Amino acid sequence: MSASRNRSFLPRALIGGAAVASAGMAAWTATRARRAERDFPPFGQFIDVDGVRLHYLDEGEGEGPVVVLLHGNLVTAQDFFASGLFDRLSPRHRVIAFDRPGFGHSRRPRDRIWTPQAQAASIQFALKKLGLPRAVIVGHSFGSLVAAAMALEPRMDIRGLTLISGYYYPTARADIAISAPAAVPLVGDVLRFTVSPIVARMMYGRTVDAMFAPRNVPDDFHTYVPRELVLRPLQMRATAEDAACMVPAAAAMYDRYGDIDVPVRIFAGSDDAIVDTGSQSGRLSRDIGQSVLSVTPDQGHMAHYDASGRIADAIETMALE
Repeated sequence: MSASRNRSFLPRALIGGAAVASAGMAAWTATRARRAERDFPPFGQFIDVDGVRLHYLDEGEGEGPVVVLLHGNLVTAQDFFASGLFDRLSPRHRVIAFDRPGFGHSRRPRDRIWTPQAQAASIQFALKKLGLPRAVIVGHSFGSLVAAAMALEPRMDIRGLTLISGYYYPTARADIAISAPAAVPLVGDVLRFTVSPIVARMMYGRTVDAMFAPRNVPDDFHTYVPRELVLRPLQMRATAEDAACMVPAAAAMYDRYGDIDVPVRIFAGSDDAIVDTGSQSGRLSRDIGQSVLSVTPDQGHMAHYDASGRIADAIETMALE
């Protein structure tokens, strides 16, 4: 083979080798995703509303108001079981925890941008179909934005809000820049089946540690929120898209928080490494006149783990207002 032909062959060989490696990685990722869904099957119920299939957990028949739990980014509805909040509430309330669209076993159609407002609409359609108006909405982290969107929509009839470690006001965030490529159509699809699963597995432990810091990660967290379920391409897309929506969603809503006219309880950890408590939860408590703020010392972003009893008590008090 001549030198010129050898030089032209080498790039083609490299490209072909990369294509084979990418195809192999995509097949490996798809296989692990199917295995995760088989190993960790849904143990709740499904409801089809607004063109989306939602998975939800529904327990308890107490005399208190219905309580709806909306989880944060990265995790699933089972985070509320790991924290103990679900079990604390269910003796006195009917408690419904949704896998938000694209998380856990809920679907995330591509026919819309899944802003907090879009997610709020789907949750509200589900509550209406279930015949459950006037619920207390509990949101953690990104779920707090969805809960706030429900309170700001005049057609949505809710009884009160409990917001935990939420992000409410637009700020510059480096984590969004990191996750943004995975949210881009086509480009993100390629990444989520090739490079992203490897990188995510390398970073997963540190990410979860940061969520719970300064406390240690409870053993039950990994039992209820298994890594392989979280790192499926569908949920990685949902996580990336929610991160990309976070700043514009906060920018669209923050000057309307004063219009919220239901009882509001706000919880946060003093040492949250993910969301700054003072400029987010503290500011929100000043903008919503009837709100009550509770900041737990030496707690991080997952404040509902150690504060589950106080959160349950606050919901009990709210039921009497």
